[in-house]
Amino acid sequence: MDLNNIQKYLLKEIADLSGAPSGAYNIRSDSQSIARQSTENVDIIPKENGSGIDIFVKPGTKGESVHIPVVMTKSGLKETVYNDFYIGEGADVEIVAGCGIDNCGAHDSQHDGVHRFFVQKNARVKYVEKHYGSGSGKGKRILNPVTEVYMDEDSYVEMEMVQIKGVDDTTRTTTADLKEGAKLVVRERLMTHEEQKAASVYTVNLNGDNSNADIVSRGVARDNSYQKLDLKIVGNAACKGHTECDSIIMDNGKILAVPALEANNVDASLVHEAAIGKIAGEQLIKLMTLGLSESEAEEQIINGFLS
Repeated sequence: MDLNNIQKYLLKEIADLSGAPSGAYNIRSDSQSIARQSTENVDIIPKENGSGIDIFVKPGTKGESVHIPVVMTKSGLKETVYNDFYIGEGADVEIVAGCGIDNCGAHDSQHDGVHRFFVQKNARVKYVEKHYGSGSGKGKRILNPVTEVYMDEDSYVEMEMVQIKGVDDTTRTTTADLKEGAKLVVRERLMTHEEQKAASVYTVNLNGDNSNADIVSRGVARDNSYQKLDLKIVGNAACKGHTECDSIIMDNGKILAVPALEANNVDASLVHEAAIGKIAGEQLIKLMTLGLSESEAEEQIINGFLS
């Protein structure tokens, strides 16, 4: 791949890539695919209208990875991309996605990505999605990811959703439908600062007996930023669901947590936990006695909280 320094920097931040990865990949930059590779067990096929890609993982595939990062370096560029994942029965695959926007201009740059996962029986997926923004321009960096997950019997999906720096506006929407014995695990980490706004909306439908969802979101709101977390689990069978919102508020930040549990079956077991608060004074004092300044102590605590 022939990449400039900004593209290299963004790919390192969102996908830990310093070059072309092993396995299957599709790397997109400024609304174009700049590198693509399929493997014997993973096919990546561009959609006919050019709006995204279809990823087919063959049944029984084990130990393979798929990288599909997106970078944007042009101010004023706006796009919507649709990527569909078809995970064959019994497959076990890791998918690394994410988007990085560098905006040094006066116009807003925006990437809206719609990812749909069709996970067949007994398949396992680990999905990592990181969002990052940089650039000194006045134009905003806007990311609106939509994730839809459809899980067949006894399938397993683990999702790591991370946004730590530089995104001015985001609405993150995730929906999931689980059949019998399916399990969904989500770990979200989110930090906002300055005037940034972030909303995370989850709706998980536990439709099959012994289906299970465990969703944990950790957030830090600094300066004048705002976060809203809307978590809803619907139990339509003998199932288990757990959601947790754990947030740190700093400066003039604002956080709104909106938990919702809906039980439509007498054997649905649903639990929600939520905590919002500032950094404890004793934590700061303990680290400051070790020689850290107050700001250094705060950064240590935040890094540990979001790790």
